[in-house]
Amino acid sequence: MSTTTPGNPLILRPVRGARRRRIVSRSFDVVFTLATLLAVAVLLWVIVSVVIKGASALNWRLLTSDPKISPFGQNTGGIANAIVGSAILIAIASAIAIPIGILVALFMTEFASAKVSAVERFLLDILAGVPEIVVGVFIFGVLVVGSHQSGWAGAIALSILEIPTVARSAQEVLVLVPDALREAGLALGLRRWRIVLRIVLPTALGGLLTGAVLGVARVTGETASLLLTTSVFSNNGLTVNPSQPLPNIPVEILTLSESPKPSDHAQAWAASLVLIAFVLLLSVIARAIHERSRAKLRG
Repeated sequence: MSTTTPGNPLILRPVRGARRRRIVSRSFDVVFTLATLLAVAVLLWVIVSVVIKGASALNWRLLTSDPKISPFGQNTGGIANAIVGSAILIAIASAIAIPIGILVALFMTEFASAKVSAVERFLLDILAGVPEIVVGVFIFGVLVVGSHQSGWAGAIALSILEIPTVARSAQEVLVLVPDALREAGLALGLRRWRIVLRIVLPTALGGLLTGAVLGVARVTGETASLLLTTSVFSNNGLTVNPSQPLPNIPVEILTLSESPKPSDHAQAWAASLVLIAFVLLLSVIARAIHERSRAKLRG
């Protein structure tokens, strides 16, 4: 950069420190680029490692059959019971967390005052940072002690972990809805709740779906809370009753990985591949819905 001299405005001279600022700017660009490459490299390393070690044991029998223990103690079956159990747990957790999260977001953006909304955002951020083992201990003390482990207990633990993700994502999307749409509804004499139902929610539907998908992806691989609420180390059969402990993929991976048998380790890698493929699929779906909803809001 340069400036003009006071005597002759047509004569330019370099600004002091311009070279130093360029060096600092380029240095930060290099640091940020290296950090991004490192993060991408770690992600690719994890994915490639899981694919290489799990692909050999991944087959149709693994996905469609229940565990079968041979006389020599080797698991010759699959993880179908864990897949079904995880699907039930996630479905129940999402049925609890998604409506609550969206309602909390609607209250923050449409009805609460600025101070109350700020407090709620702060509390949601705290809840999002609570370790899952703490949530698992809490549900264990409330629902499991004095009773028994169950799918309901595990699903409620997952829903507590899912609510902050759904609520914060929904809140960010609802803020993007133009105020002109709300003002138009008020000008037509609509009540606030009708404006929310007829204008705000349809406009932000794509973003709300994105938040819901992200919430599901957030709890898909949670393990610590399920160990305390619905771990099934002694029951290897297919169970669909949430009143009983439900097999699930995260706990199954842990159980297989602790086995001394190499065949069980291979199945653990294959189960990990199934889990990470599901999470990646949900992330891609969420990204596609997010881009579509942003284009709709901008349009």
